[in-house]
Parts: sequence; structure tokens; C-alpha cells
Amino acid sequence: MGTDLHAPLGRDRAARLRRSRRTSIGVIFGMLVGAGVLGFSFYAMRSDPALQKTEMASNVAPAASSEEDRTATAPSSAKVGVPRSGPNSGANVQRTQTDNGQVVTTYSPRQRDGDGPLIVEAQRIGQDPRMAATPNEDLVEETPEGRLPIIGPDGLRPMEQYARPWSGARGTRIAIVVGGLGLSQTGTQNAIRTLPAQVTLAFAATGNSLPRWMQEARRNGHEILVQLPMEPFDYPSNNPGGSTLVTEANVKENIANLHEAMGKITNYTGVMNYLGGRFLSDADALEPVLRDIAGRGLLFLDDGSSAQSLSEKIAKPLQLPHGFADLTLDAQLDKQEILKKLDELERIAQRKGFAIGSASAFDESIDAIQQWVGEVSNRGIEIVGVSAVVDDPAHP
Repeated sequence: MGTDLHAPLGRDRAARLRRSRRTSIGVIFGMLVGAGVLGFSFYAMRSDPALQKTEMASNVAPAASSEEDRTATAPSSAKVGVPRSGPNSGANVQRTQTDNGQVVTTYSPRQRDGDGPLIVEAQRIGQDPRMAATPNEDLVEETPEGRLPIIGPDGLRPMEQYARPWSGARGTRIAIVVGGLGLSQTGTQNAIRTLPAQVTLAFAATGNSLPRWMQEARRNGHEILVQLPMEPFDYPSNNPGGSTLVTEANVKENIANLHEAMGKITNYTGVMNYLGGRFLSDADALEPVLRDIAGRGLLFLDDGSSAQSLSEKIAKPLQLPHGFADLTLDAQLDKQEILKKLDELERIAQRKGFAIGSASAFDESIDAIQQWVGEVSNRGIEIVGVSAVVDDPAHP
């Protein structure tokens, strides 16, 4: 300290001032260098679209409802961002940057592998296979005759809910309907477990153990119908069974029998006649029955066995989805003859774009259909549920 007292006034102050100036220049220089580096990084990021989009995507908060609304109006020139979704999410998330700098988030369903949680969707077209044997409660009404199909409050029809999904392609389509299930236990089991899932199965309302067989058929992927016993020309010598719809009965009796048949099972897309040559040719008896079927959101399939049938003519003004079988495949109960009929059905389909064939659950029929379906896919033919080929006024 004594040394400082004897130093000349002002000499030490000048030295400190020189050191301070050198320090300030160094700090300023360092700040300028840092600012230059940051500026260059910012410029590089802005000039690289990929870096820019990644930065924008990573800093966007989870989309709110207003952001989802903007998705519908995003300009066509939008640039695709980075798709993101959590590993347990039920959706794909696509973040998109538009030309004006906005970031839009789009959500779409993700394909599940079947191991995740099951989400039951009441308004789905076609059922989740894991729920195929369970009816959509919005499409069922409780009645004294059983649980009957109805159109849902949102307009969803049983025909749509229980339809077997198909590709939607405009190629050649063939529907094959095998009927008489429930009449023979061994024949029913053989049909359900042997026939390809694309084949539609029709259950006779007079059959046995129908709920059990229905559930197994639906789990195996089949679209199903209910076969309604109708009066043939040689009735009662040829009797389709109890609760047959006959021309001499009044409308109330026939509707009651219709509902009794429909209440035997659930999860079907429509109704098919079982015999019924005389009933199908009587407009007064047939019209109220088809009207009730139409009002329940079902289709009607005519098996084509009666040339005098009026079902197609009556169905049109009722807006009833209607199909007409082009061929009976097993009029001759021989496997080779059935295979020939199937080839003929293919030629019909090639000519008009689609065709419907009907058969019964005989062993010969099942064997021939199984073999033929396995071969025909190699020829560009799609085997579909019958709901995919009927004339549906709702989707002309």
C-alpha cells in the first residue's frame, strides 16, 4: 500500500484504463462473432425446406378444434410435413405447412393389427370381424316374435351393417348363396366350416340351433340371409314347413309369420324365399311382405326358381334392394355338373358385370363351390357377398 502512496498521480489510472479498453474490445468482438454464427444458422435453416418443416412440426402444440377445421380448407399447394403419432395412438397425425406459413394438422385412422383395444363403432359400414356375431343394438327392436331388424336412428340399415366388405372395384363380381342351413346339422356344419368366407349363407327359418350356427358363420366371415317359407304351387303336398306364408291368409297373419321367421336370428342382410312359386306370383299377398322387409332396411333375394315371380316388379316402387339369382347351380346333384353350372355363371358375369348363383347345402354342392372359388380368383373374378350385387335404389 505504501508503494501506491508514493506513485505519481494518474500513472496507474492510465494503465487500468488501457486494460479496460482491451477487455471491452475483446468482449465486443466475441459478441459479434457469436451473432454471426447464430445469423448463419438461422439463414441455413430458413433456406433448407426440410429443416424448416421439421422445426415447424416439432414446435406445434396438439391441434385444437380450430386447427382441424382449417384442414378442410388447406390450399392445394400445401407442403407435406412430418407424420407423427404416438405408439399407442389410434390415429395418424399429419402436420402440413401451407404457403402462408400456417401449420395444419390432419388426423386419420390408423390400421390396427388386431391386438389393440377394440373400439365398437355403431355407425360403421360392415362389422369389425371380432363383433360380427353380435348385433348392433341400434338396429334391433324387441317384439313378441323376437328381436327384429330395424333402420337405425341415423339411417344405417342392417343391410349395410352386416354386409361382407368387398374391394369396391368395377371388375366382374359373382355372389354365390348356399341355402338350407339349419335343416341338417351335419350339412350346416360342413357348409360353415368348408365354404370360403366370400360365400353367402342362407338359414332356413324352420331350421334348428339357428343362433348357434349364425354366430359361427358370422365369425367365419360369411354374410347371411334368412330363408322365408312361402307357398309353392303344389302346396300343401309340398310343404315348406311351419309358419309358411300362403296366399289365402290375410295380411296380418302373413306379417306375423314373416316376423316369426325374422326373429329366429340376427345379423343378416336380407331375406330370401324358400320355395314360394305361388306366393311370389300373387301381388296382393306379396306386396305387404316386401313392404315390411323394405321398411326394415333389408334386401330381398329371389332364388329364381319361379318364372312367374313378381318380386322384382313390386320391389322397385317400394325402394327395396332386390336381387334375382341367375342360375340354380345344383339342380343336378353331381359335382361335375355343378362345376359346369359355375362356369356358366362366370360367363353370365363376364357378359353383364355380375351374377348370382344359388345352391343348397349338399355335400356335392359344397365340394364343387369350394374347388371353383379357389380357381376363379386367378381369372380376375371377385366373389362377393350378395349385398354387393343387388339392385339398391339408395346407391344406384
